[in-house]
Amino acid sequence: MTVAAAAAAALLALATFEIAACSTESPQVPCFFIFGDSLVDNGNNNGILTLARANYLPYGVDFPDGATGRFTNGRTTVDILAELLGFQGFIRPYEGTRGAAILRGLNYASGASGIREESGSNLGAHIPMGEQVQRFRGTVRQIGRLLRGNQTAVNELLGRCIFYAAMGSNDYLNNYFMPDSYSTSADYDPKTYAALLIQDYTRQLTALYDIGARKVAVGAVGQIGCIPYQLARYDGAAANGSRCNERINRAVAIYNAGLQVMVDRFNNELPNAKFTFINNYGSFKDILSNAASYGFDVIDKGCCGVGRNNGQITCLPLQQPCDDRSKYLFWDAFHPTDAANVVLAGKAFNSTARSDAYPRNIQQLAAA
Repeated sequence: MTVAAAAAAALLALATFEIAACSTESPQVPCFFIFGDSLVDNGNNNGILTLARANYLPYGVDFPDGATGRFTNGRTTVDILAELLGFQGFIRPYEGTRGAAILRGLNYASGASGIREESGSNLGAHIPMGEQVQRFRGTVRQIGRLLRGNQTAVNELLGRCIFYAAMGSNDYLNNYFMPDSYSTSADYDPKTYAALLIQDYTRQLTALYDIGARKVAVGAVGQIGCIPYQLARYDGAAANGSRCNERINRAVAIYNAGLQVMVDRFNNELPNAKFTFINNYGSFKDILSNAASYGFDVIDKGCCGVGRNNGQITCLPLQQPCDDRSKYLFWDAFHPTDAANVVLAGKAFNSTARSDAYPRNIQQLAAA
């Protein structure tokens, strides 16, 4: 072993020790980095001027630390994935986290954010995917300083980490299907718009790879035509026999198909890349179709909210939510409950069906 390699190994061992010191057992991977929107935001929006904030009760009513900024009653899917990966304690938000704690990963997600910079601007400030990637670049520079400038040790550490990226919901909900605020639906048909999103996302995820990411789980957009917000606005049964807005679902399905092609292309073209496609759309469809078998009694309205389907206005400060959150698929107008997130995370982590996770699930990705 060369002197440089020995030094890198020693520093990597030091980083692993720092991570293990935070837990009683070593996780399956040394670190977990998260990129996305309100579905996985854990507090990054708390200090910015935006309507997309959830740092007030009853958000977090079932979370150990209360209302932290998570847009649900309890844990998000990535909180549960972190637990399944063996992390003791949740991955911290980027905002306010520095020092050795960054070695176990960070969450950069921001409510209302999208692939396109303007998506979600109708709700105020947010951190789009491009900026989240730049924040990660800065984190890697900090990791480099913690590992005494040894780039080999940095690359080896990052190569063992799991990266989770789930973007696109707001590029539809708070952009394409909001014609009063955005022109994209007039400028592009659904196929062209999806192609533009994939083009931008490919560039962003390639940048993530260039910085050091190798094991990357890419989450699909769920059936957002079926969320309480859309059910409150749209009488789908009268239009097509479905309770959902299938026009939105069809557009999202085009985008998701492009994501899977993108994952294949990354795996075929980028050296040592191990990308996987997490089919949240298919998983969500399965839950809707078989709700009772998953323990859900209410799938068409939020546990907390105002108006039709509890979906016209989202959960208000100190509003009284439903009593049994475990029976509701949706927490509010847009977001799943903790109980739903448990199902979605479980499918992503250990499902053997390639229709849930392709070409491997997250547990297999961790071991790859």
